[in-house]
Amino acid sequence: MPVNRAAGFTALVLLVSGCAGEVARQAPKQESVLDAPVKKIADQRITVKTAQGEGLLPVYADHRIDAPAPDVKRVLIVVHGTLRNADVYFESGRQAVADAGAAGAGSLVIAPQFLTPPDLRAFQLPAATLAWTQEGWKGGEPARSPAAVSSFSAMDAVLEHFTDRKLYPALAEVVVAGHSAGAQIVQRYAVAGQAEAVLRKAGIGVRYVVANPSTYLYFDNSRPGPDGAFQPADTTACPAVNQWKYGLNAIPAYVAGQDVAGLETRYAARKVTYLLGMADTNPYTHFIDRSCPAMAQGPYRLARGLSYFSYLQKRHPSGLQQSVVQVPGVGHDNRAMFASACGQAVLFGGRVPASCPSAP
Repeated sequence: MPVNRAAGFTALVLLVSGCAGEVARQAPKQESVLDAPVKKIADQRITVKTAQGEGLLPVYADHRIDAPAPDVKRVLIVVHGTLRNADVYFESGRQAVADAGAAGAGSLVIAPQFLTPPDLRAFQLPAATLAWTQEGWKGGEPARSPAAVSSFSAMDAVLEHFTDRKLYPALAEVVVAGHSAGAQIVQRYAVAGQAEAVLRKAGIGVRYVVANPSTYLYFDNSRPGPDGAFQPADTTACPAVNQWKYGLNAIPAYVAGQDVAGLETRYAARKVTYLLGMADTNPYTHFIDRSCPAMAQGPYRLARGLSYFSYLQKRHPSGLQQSVVQVPGVGHDNRAMFASACGQAVLFGGRVPASCPSAP
């Protein structure tokens, strides 16, 4: 599963010199797209209650979540990308289940929606509806309204909803999957989320699928160099390289309230699969994070994902309960990722085909 990281970094330098002006011209357009209200709002709600307050999280689901579902054996939670288009990701999840045939039988799909204040205003939503900043929801930051509720607490509430055995007596597994920005929150949540212990106590397994995120959470100052070797990050040239959500400095309150020193050990023991499109190699596409801390992780999403998995392997030569699966011929496309034979195997616990480069 080799990747030519040196060539990737060389290409990045050339692209930076040749395309910087174009990127600068595109930035205002991208900001306007991100700031625009969503087109649709999910039709169901989960109440999120915390010590900081409570609020309502919109969700899509292919079953009334407050009604008994005795046939549901698996819940597939699909988290949307940076455009907050949960309706699109919900349909991607439903299509993945349909494509899976017998392997997807007994699966319920649910897609939470992390809104922003412009969304609330555009749809005149109740004041109790949770809203975060455009970037805040991706990293567990507190909501702007109606209370300082972490997006991780909202994820806890979604997972813990399914521990009600009166509603879900046959549930055996919850799969938390995200693509792009959704994969950013899923990866950080897999590190810091607290609901897994509650589900396991109820006899429900939990797996995480992290597909093509822009960046990952590192546990120390090491970052991949041009030759693929890890070296200390240059904090002088890039002061924010270890700031949350790239590192463990200035962590949000949800994370700070836990045993921070033990987060990495717990994370290594969690079942996480990094699902990476082998054609997701464009450093200037789909709102990819090009900040200094992000570029310290690699030139594009595929390189960043492979480097991060190598980083974890080096830090955990034994006991790492995680894997990486690459999807040939697919770039930054959530539908194609989840519909591929590689994605199907990962989502529904099947054998990964030999055509999908994987490790271990």
